[in-house]
Formats: sequence, structure tokens, C-alpha cells
Amino acid sequence: MGGERALTARLGVVVAVLAVVAGACSGGSHRAATTTTSERVDETLESTTSSTSTTSTVVGALAAVAGKVVLLDPGHNGANYKHPEVINKNVDAITLQKPCDTTGTATNDGYSEPAYTFDVAVRMRSLLEAAGAKVVMTRPDNNGVGPCITERAAIGNRAHADVGVSIHADGGPASGRGFHVIEPALVKGHTEPILEPSRRLGSDLRAAYETGTGMPRSTYIGKDGIDVRDDLGGLNWSTIPKVFIETGNMRNSTDAALLESPAFRQKVAVALCQGIADFLAGR
Repeated sequence: MGGERALTARLGVVVAVLAVVAGACSGGSHRAATTTTSERVDETLESTTSSTSTTSTVVGALAAVAGKVVLLDPGHNGANYKHPEVINKNVDAITLQKPCDTTGTATNDGYSEPAYTFDVAVRMRSLLEAAGAKVVMTRPDNNGVGPCITERAAIGNRAHADVGVSIHADGGPASGRGFHVIEPALVKGHTEPILEPSRRLGSDLRAAYETGTGMPRSTYIGKDGIDVRDDLGGLNWSTIPKVFIETGNMRNSTDAALLESPAFRQKVAVALCQGIADFLAGR
């Protein structure tokens, strides 16, 4: 892992670049709940590629991902709510039996977590691939069901990914703000090999996300923006360094306004890519 001074310098470049990105991206903080997934993905592609020079500058800060395999796991899926018979079936999360998947949460005006997480993942994929990484996605679009939490872990394991990030937005109390990173807990016989690298990944992601987006650490869960859990099959079954990140609270009006903004989602994507690059640079 690079030193704190080096991290600050890299992120300073990214923050400066994001001022340009924000101006290039379309849309405001709130949009009607009737906006379709395809329209949001179109926004993704347009804003991610809107400035060649800006993208090149960001990509230049991600040199450590070149030649690496990165798993991106956008939480939930857009059609989960239509198929409770699939997502409500229990699977083995090792420490407990729990549903295959869930529908996720949404903002008060109907912007869903599955649409948000896929949008961010597509933005990240564009940046990481431009920097020379091989990106593996757990789902190809926002129109399907699942995959189950166990399969999400298996996808990263089969790919022998160097790092994995599961992208989420929380449905916490309306009075609570902020993001938190979820790291794997010790589950004997399973998570021992990934505990230390996952903790380093969590620390790097927290620093990059906080600096790159300005989103505060969670005021309602975890400690200093970090939570440790043993009930997530996506972590318990993982054989690669992996964390979840709840990038904000969709039930809080301030966070929701940010998460609904294409410009802010670009900041989220750049910051998460930077955290991944910082982790890989220190391996």
C-alpha cells in the first residue's frame, strides 16, 4: 500500500478532474421515478466518455490495475421484485441460511438501488478497462433476476480475481447519513485467507471514497465508516479479497439527492476505482 502522502496526492488529482467531469455530466439531483433503466445507462455511457482528456487523466491515476482482474458486483437486480419465488429461496451463507437475493432499497421518489448500483458498475468498468484491467461483472444488465449471493461469490472465485467490490446503497434510517464499508469477519475454515487483504482493501476504499466524493462516514452504523459482518454469503464464500460498500443512504434526503445525480455517480465510480488501484498498488 502506498503511503498516506502518495494517496493524498493521487486523490488530489482525481478531485480536480472531477470538477471537470461534473460540468460535463448531464442531469440534476432529482429526476422523476419514471426514468427508465436504459435511459440511465445511456447517461452512464454519455457522461463516462464525454471528455477524452478528463477520462485519460483519471485513467492515468489507475495504473496499478493494468493486467489485473477486478470483480464488480452491482447489488441486487432490476427484475428481482417480479420473482419472489426465486430470490426468497434460502441458500447457504455458511453462518446461516438466508434468501438467494433481495430487491434492494430505493429513494423516496423511486430511484432503485439495483439501477443505481448497475449504473456505477458500468462507469467503473469503462474506467478500469481503459486502464488495462480485465473486469468481471456479476450481472450483465439491470433486467434480470439474481444471481444468488453464493453465485456472486463463485463468479469472482472462478475468475481468480485479484480484488472484488460489491456495490450497494443502504436503506437506513431517514435521519442517518453517510457511507460504510463492510469487511468479512472471521468464519473459521472459510475467510481466514482473505481477512487481512480485505481489511486493507476496506481501508483503501474508505479513504478514496471519502476524499473523492465528500460523502461522510456513516452516522448510524459501523465504526469510522467500517462494519464487519459474518452473515454475508458474498463475503463468507469468497476466496478473493473482497468488501461491500454502502455508498450512501437512499432513505436520507441529502444522500438520495447525491446518489440520483449522474455527476455524483461519476465521482463514486472514480473514487471506487481509485481505492481499488491503491489496494493493488500495495500488494
